[in-house]
Amino acid sequence: MRSGRPQPGEYADYAQGDIDFVAGDDAVGILSRQRDELIAFLSPLEGKGDLAYAPGKWTLKEVVGHLADDERIFAYRALCIARGDARPLPGFDETGYMAGSGFGSRTLADLLGEYRTVREATISLFAPMRAEAWMRRGTVNGYVATVRGLAFHIAAHELHHLRIIRERYCTVILSRGDGEGSPGRTPGVRDPSLRSG
Repeated sequence: MRSGRPQPGEYADYAQGDIDFVAGDDAVGILSRQRDELIAFLSPLEGKGDLAYAPGKWTLKEVVGHLADDERIFAYRALCIARGDARPLPGFDETGYMAGSGFGSRTLADLLGEYRTVREATISLFAPMRAEAWMRRGTVNGYVATVRGLAFHIAAHELHHLRIIRERYCTVILSRGDGEGSPGRTPGVRDPSLRSG
């Protein structure tokens, strides 16, 4: 069952700008495409996994690890709400999670493998979702969200970080002369002004 596109009030207000960049109305299809596109986009950057675009910013490896962590949390929230759990769900401290992650000691390929596994689990959660489950509402970190709103948040959060990788990390790689060709287009972005050639 297709999720349909969530409307304002089905996700956090702060996510609106990023959700606007998610093209389409089928969460499962979007998440499936993103999986393949992100892996194809980042795999060639294996030797650049320790790159941060500025002092104190996350490395590429840390960004990929963060995507997996965030997706696990949002998928858990979606599971709780889809199954009718009415308890308010807490927020999390991404900085604290990063400090305890150990992502820096792993390879980018390993982290992309973990990301793939997490995404496949998320897709397997959402693929059989019935219409009424997509529309169930719950309280997450102080705001009301639907299951489909959380699914779109996962996709939007990934696009947010891909735009940063494209605009900042890849710019650093190319400015150092250690990139090979164009860093490509940011996968899944609807606004063509954010894409290159």
